[in-house]
Amino acid sequence: MNIYKLEFQIAETVRAACPKAAQDACENAGVSGLCQEGRWECAVAAIRSQDLAPVIKTWPAISGQ
Repeated sequence: MNIYKLEFQIAETVRAACPKAAQDACENAGVSGLCQEGRWECAVAAIRSQDLAPVIKTWPAISGQ
């Protein structure tokens, strides 16, 4: 596998994880009673603080599977 394809697949894996983190944070913030602006801030914070190690390890070529 060439390095470009590997980098692209890593980026795609990370990009796919971000909306899930944002959605979960937004839903949790809503349950906690935050307004729309507060839910948005929580969603953005979740993306920024996303732990990428578990996300990357799900990709077989990187995790050694």
